[in-house]
Amino acid sequence: MGEYADVGEVSMWYAEEGSGEPLVLLHGGLCTNETWAAQTPAFAEHFRVIAPERRAHGHTPDVAGPLTYTAMATDMIRFLDGVVDRPAHLVGFSDGGVVALMIAIARPDLVARLVAIGANYDTTGIAPEILETFAHMAPDNAEMATLRALYEAHSPDGPEHWPIVFRKFVELMQREPNISLEELARIAAPTLVLVGDDDLVSIEHTVALFRAIPNSELAVIPGTSHAVAKEKPVIFNHVVLDFLQEGL
Repeated sequence: MGEYADVGEVSMWYAEEGSGEPLVLLHGGLCTNETWAAQTPAFAEHFRVIAPERRAHGHTPDVAGPLTYTAMATDMIRFLDGVVDRPAHLVGFSDGGVVALMIAIARPDLVARLVAIGANYDTTGIAPEILETFAHMAPDNAEMATLRALYEAHSPDGPEHWPIVFRKFVELMQREPNISLEELARIAAPTLVLVGDDDLVSIEHTVALFRAIPNSELAVIPGTSHAVAKEKPVIFNHVVLDFLQEGL
């Protein structure tokens, strides 16, 4: 069972499991906490796992205006300050990885260790043809059926709000993120940059992200796509837990 926390203009839903050092899971764009079905039980054996759903995702309502990474990172900083209340390990997938990077830049005091999975720091990380495909995709496209069903099952805004959120997401990925290499160089937390070898985010972009962050490690999991955590959960969980438990 989850609960809500007020973080400024957002009432953010989150679930919690396990005990120990806090580990915050940040899902991807248009996803819900179902993203972490193969991770939460395994991680909760070692950590206090906290899984919030960002504005316009899952159980958390949308907010008027465009969807931006700055707004989502601000929400999460307020959540970390108000609910977690101590430095946490951040494990972020895709858009969640972008948000985690922005938090580590803006508030290094909140981040113990950072894992960025399939995350791009600017729009060049995703091939132009993929961005073009999304730009012309309809909300009822069959490729979005699973994500649409999860949204419709959980959103307090109702299923009729899905086309609005989908369009906000498409507009977001066309213009953001815009994190500079200089900003990435300010990340102080030990960082694991992880990607599938056939990810939406290119290997070249991922290597540039890895090289820009001073205290970072790189993991490329073979035979996986953007959904690396779902496709090879045993290997993924081992790599992430090994990193998070270094020095414990």
